[in-house]
Amino acid sequence: MSIADSETIALSAQPALDSSTAPIFPPGDLYSDEPPLESDFHRLQMTLLLQCLEWLWRERNDFYASGNLTVYYSPQQLKSEDCRGPDFFVVLNTERKPRKSWVVWEEGGKYPNVIVELLSDSTARTDRGLKKQIYQDIFRTPEYFWFDPNSLEFEGFALLQGSYQPMQPDEQGRFWSLQLQLFLGIEDSKLRFFTPAGQLVPTAEETAQQEQRQRQAAEALLAQYRARFGELPEL
Repeated sequence: MSIADSETIALSAQPALDSSTAPIFPPGDLYSDEPPLESDFHRLQMTLLLQCLEWLWRERNDFYASGNLTVYYSPQQLKSEDCRGPDFFVVLNTERKPRKSWVVWEEGGKYPNVIVELLSDSTARTDRGLKKQIYQDIFRTPEYFWFDPNSLEFEGFALLQGSYQPMQPDEQGRFWSLQLQLFLGIEDSKLRFFTPAGQLVPTAEETAQQEQRQRQAAEALLAQYRARFGELPEL
């Protein structure tokens, strides 16, 4: 898709001043139309990102995060299969609720604030080319990342003056997401979130496992104390 084609789609997604020529938008209750992810590695990676963010932001109701879900943004798009939905995306300042798909004209014109694509042999060219251009020129998504679960290729781009510019990683190879106020980086061959202090953002299951290990360690110390000194004195 050329830049001119992208601009044509963008214009078709905007309401025209003349109501007689305005595009007729289909109903907003549209099901997602995405193919399965490339492999278990891709599926598990997408799920991991969702689980971590939803657990970290479990007290928040002002965001929507999903993956492998169609983003409908223009009637013209419905007639083409050139653009599929992102593998992972986050929309800020919106209602947190389940959806069949993300329909821009039903969501106050909101597009994703952050997008992550998981590269594969069959999608890498599109993710680096067509999708990147659409996210830049039409979505105007402030931050775009791609990650290859196999080769561990990881790149980040920030929208500056209308164009994606490569982000510069820190000493740990992590990229700072201004939108999420989190780092994204590779840990144990997986793409993970990190807090501003550099701590790994866990899933709910990982949090429970950590708490269990802490309890077991405390119980082991208590058992050692009792074996050596007897019962603890009453307070």
